[in-house]
Amino acid sequence: MSTDESQNLVTLSIDGREIKAKGGELLIEAAEKSGVFIPRFCYHNRLPQVGVCRMCLVEVKGPRGFSLQPSCYLPVSEGMEVITQSEKVKKAQDGVLEFLLINHPLDCPTCDKGGECPLQDQTLTYGPGESRFAEEKRHWEKPIAISELVFLDRERCIQCDRCTRFADVVAGDALIEFIGRGDHTEVNVFPDRPFSSYFSGNTVQICPVGALTAAPYRFKARPWDLSQVESSCMACSMGCRIMVQSSQNGLTRYLGLDSDSVNHGWLCDKGRFGFEAINSADRVTSPMIRKGDSFVETSWASALSLIGSKIVDAKASGDPSRIGIMLGSRLTNEDIYAWVKLAKGVIGTDSVDSQLGDGLRGEVIAALPRATVNEAVSAKAVLAFTGDIKEEIPVLFLRLREAIRNGRTKLVTVGTRSSSLDKLSEVSARVTPDQARLLAMEVTKDSSKFPEISAVLSKQGVGADGEGLVVLLGRENLAWDQSIVEAFALELSRSLPKAKFLITLRGSNFSGAVDLGGVPRLLPGRSSLETATPVLRQKWANLPAQGGRGAKEMFNAALRGELDLLFLVGSDPRQDYLDSELANSALDNVGFVVSVDTYLSRSSSSADLVLPAAAFAEKAGTTTNLEGRVFTVNQKVTSPGLCRPDWTIASEIALELEEDLGFGSAEDILDEIAEVSPLHWGLSWHRLTKSAALDGVVVPITATALSIRPRAMLDQISTPGIASVWNQGLPSSKTSYFDDGTIEEPGSASQPPAQASVASVEPIWPVAPVQPLGTMRLGYSRKLYGQGEHLMNSPHLSKLIVEAKCRISSKTAKELGAEMGDSLRVADKAGGESLFELEIDDSVGDGIVELIRGSFSNPGFSPVRSDEAVNYVKVERA
Repeated sequence: MSTDESQNLVTLSIDGREIKAKGGELLIEAAEKSGVFIPRFCYHNRLPQVGVCRMCLVEVKGPRGFSLQPSCYLPVSEGMEVITQSEKVKKAQDGVLEFLLINHPLDCPTCDKGGECPLQDQTLTYGPGESRFAEEKRHWEKPIAISELVFLDRERCIQCDRCTRFADVVAGDALIEFIGRGDHTEVNVFPDRPFSSYFSGNTVQICPVGALTAAPYRFKARPWDLSQVESSCMACSMGCRIMVQSSQNGLTRYLGLDSDSVNHGWLCDKGRFGFEAINSADRVTSPMIRKGDSFVETSWASALSLIGSKIVDAKASGDPSRIGIMLGSRLTNEDIYAWVKLAKGVIGTDSVDSQLGDGLRGEVIAALPRATVNEAVSAKAVLAFTGDIKEEIPVLFLRLREAIRNGRTKLVTVGTRSSSLDKLSEVSARVTPDQARLLAMEVTKDSSKFPEISAVLSKQGVGADGEGLVVLLGRENLAWDQSIVEAFALELSRSLPKAKFLITLRGSNFSGAVDLGGVPRLLPGRSSLETATPVLRQKWANLPAQGGRGAKEMFNAALRGELDLLFLVGSDPRQDYLDSELANSALDNVGFVVSVDTYLSRSSSSADLVLPAAAFAEKAGTTTNLEGRVFTVNQKVTSPGLCRPDWTIASEIALELEEDLGFGSAEDILDEIAEVSPLHWGLSWHRLTKSAALDGVVVPITATALSIRPRAMLDQISTPGIASVWNQGLPSSKTSYFDDGTIEEPGSASQPPAQASVASVEPIWPVAPVQPLGTMRLGYSRKLYGQGEHLMNSPHLSKLIVEAKCRISSKTAKELGAEMGDSLRVADKAGGESLFELEIDDSVGDGIVELIRGSFSNPGFSPVRSDEAVNYVKVERA
């Protein structure tokens, strides 16, 4: 315990036992740390306290003796005397429960909360044995669908205020509120506004009764039928910690776990309810080979033999780059490493990419100093040059919102369009590519052309060298070439060498792909081809002699007839690559396409050979989130049919080439990663699965990195189906875990090679084209519910897929002579066109048209062209 902490301790007495607690800590938390559980309904350690349920009443001594006071609202003080077990306390608890049960329906056998209900448990422990209420109970229509995902049963509600506090304070979506008075008080939504929050599922999880239930889980299982493992969500790059539950080999639900470093127990609805896609009947379950216009099933042996012969034929030309591999975001670190080793260590091709035109170059990501999420939310200031965080990485938005509301940091946003971050920002600046360059070079200078931004940074104490600044860096406008964002980041890092960067790309495990060489010109450990370690050269016998191609270069090579074999491993470029026309034309021209996938996506549907892969929760491994934190991903169910883990498929292909990757399990792969990658030295499966290390480990590991986390992962009375507090740790405990092992430091002969630095990567500012007459600037962004196989195979989430609309300002609409709801024709550079319904939105700049990526899929129309630094489109009334 630090000196500062010991000086801040106070001494108090609970039930005659003297304890110490932090000054200002809530009594309910201090009691729980000392082993005294005080019942509660409204209290939640991640919400502001309101003290409305009165279940936590205890006796506290004051000037006039002991009196009942709510322990969830009372901070501890020196010499405080508390009694939690007196007759007065028991009578108060009995009375609270009796009042709650007056109108509460006795429908436990049919309630989804039955068996894991805090009201049930606390009634049995603290409540009356029988009811004195003989009158008719209050009745309301039920259940009410307040959104596509959440049902409300008002009869069960105990007015604890948890859902309304979360929606208002945490999510900022005050769409559910109390209405009525007295015994007619109820929780409900506004008549014309459904509960359309991206975070609505959290209200279901924290509801202490069955008033709010989730549509995908209703009547699916009982808690005693479920088994569970802890894992990490892979819906985006945040890596939220979750509990995966299943029954009869089918996933039933995900629950958020309270990771102090990552998600604080919250999940977005896309991550929470995405388990439905894993259970889809449309999964690919056996190898399939194309015969004419359709597929026929084949055996694994035949499929692998065919792949082996195709690789040998492609290598016969003497140019391994005629073989390419595109990796998708659903892959674990072990999957990525196995496929990268197959490509760069066996086949000898460096043409491996995981950034499908919507990311950033691996060398740039590797060169920028990386910040953690906790560093970002506690920085003196945050500069955001990224996409809409609420749409792309929703739980990171919650973390930022909380930090800004509590005054821990200030935010400045820079970009071409409005976003959800603007309401949280001190300054929101709209920039062109040239202005972005100017901003990067002089953001903290007194002579800056952006005095409002400079003033905020100066007021917050950000140093002239960038100390105290964290930059959120992503693809703010997908209609801008990635080189603009890369040049901005490199220029800014040179101007502010002590600023840190949190790369906010959406794709799950993009950081793991960069760390493990899943991009051209990099090897595991973010080292270059030229600086491979001796142990890596020993393990990888056939390293490429020169850098390979990225996705764009592979597509252009295909158009020239220079790509004989392409592996799409969890990748769907026909759907996901920004320049869809380039992707479609190129894939049609590849000699042979092998798709390793879980569904028949647009790309796998046109492939020559499809191999069935295990999905999330069907295999074990690890993943790396956007801050470089490595988590475990655990298996919960068995894959359907003949599906195999992606790393297993890579190993089998290597055997066809008479090479052995040397893996028998995911643990074996992680051990080899730790051996060959300087970034991962000291990492092991054993270390990651320690009971107190389940919040993951940030790489590279340092001697202090293993003080990993407070044991604070759950609110045990509101997180359904979770094991006891005895096993999981107290919800507010601050006890840290220290690993009992030591990190084996590499010897002098195997010191980490010099990795990329900002100085070694030159910023290349592209020349923005002159805007053609009669065109409009394009704003191209994502929404949370965009098209994609995972979403479309989730029955409930598929109803939320965003509609294809174009947004322009009222002034621009007037110039076009168009009104809300009109049909507009949007044409791209090559003449491809599509019709969109008009939505007038004055947050869009004049002369700009905004389209949503993933809301449309029209052959021949691609608003973004990969050969343009800035994209323009023509817009006219249809």
